[in-house]
Amino acid sequence: MEPRFTPRIWGFRDLRPWYDFQSAEPIGEVWLTGDNSLVATGPHTGKRLGDLFRESHESLLGPGAPSPASPLLIKVLFAHEKLSVQVHPDDCMARKYGEPRGKTECWYCLAAEPGATVAVGLKPGVTLQQVEQEIRAGTLENSLGTAEIAAGDMVFVDAGTVHAIWPGSILLETQQNCDITYRMYDYGRPRELHVEKSLEATRLRTRAGKVDPKVLPDRTVLIDEDYFRVERIPVAETRSSESLRNPAETAPGLACLFAAAGSGRIAGPDIEPFDLPPRGLAVIPATSPQFVVEDRGGLDLIRITPNWPAQRL
Repeated sequence: MEPRFTPRIWGFRDLRPWYDFQSAEPIGEVWLTGDNSLVATGPHTGKRLGDLFRESHESLLGPGAPSPASPLLIKVLFAHEKLSVQVHPDDCMARKYGEPRGKTECWYCLAAEPGATVAVGLKPGVTLQQVEQEIRAGTLENSLGTAEIAAGDMVFVDAGTVHAIWPGSILLETQQNCDITYRMYDYGRPRELHVEKSLEATRLRTRAGKVDPKVLPDRTVLIDEDYFRVERIPVAETRSSESLRNPAETAPGLACLFAAAGSGRIAGPDIEPFDLPPRGLAVIPATSPQFVVEDRGGLDLIRITPNWPAQRL
């Protein structure tokens, strides 16, 4: 996929060494998938990912997928300043307001300065009335639960969680393919707030927080939740496409391969080989022919797959 460098007022103007990209305006998000993201290699070069899903969803997702749309939105986040305090709706609330789905997400920490912190959830005992009062008074940060994060940490943020990303970390964000954000509080910056909807979406208690990795013989499962599964998979010189699949996958499905560090190459007898550069992402269709992933130097491979809720019942 072709990375999309997305301006955000809280971002950086220079993303080196993560990406060889400089901009006159701050860039906060690098979108690796998304309906408007462009295919960078192969016969579909230049096509929008959303169009490709609409035209060939069974080839991408496999038969029986509950939705023909792209299920995941994957980004790298660069926070130079504090992001707003926000909350995302669940599927039910999103559909109430005419959207196809809500937004549950997770953050995998690629790098962090000492003491880097994120806000996840509200402190015990905080009420919605108190939240609303503190929004008006400009003191909402006092009621936020916080967690220090370091490289390699995974944070789960289920829909309904009040949360914020603060400076000091670079995060790989995997979420439902939804760009709804209800901005609850923005430190006095002159941007629109969505107080009523954010309060409606808020759950006082959620399961959000740091997730312990599950170390298996051939991979580390960083998170396995409704909507997504994220794994860190070692590649010793080469690794076959069959060995990338986890035992729970009864049939091939969509997978995204992300180079968190180093670079790789994807090659096979029936595909045109292509490189996976540092912080690059490849979308692997369910109907992909067999291939191997080659480590071209220091490859730290992250595999991200959709996890339809019905599959986990």
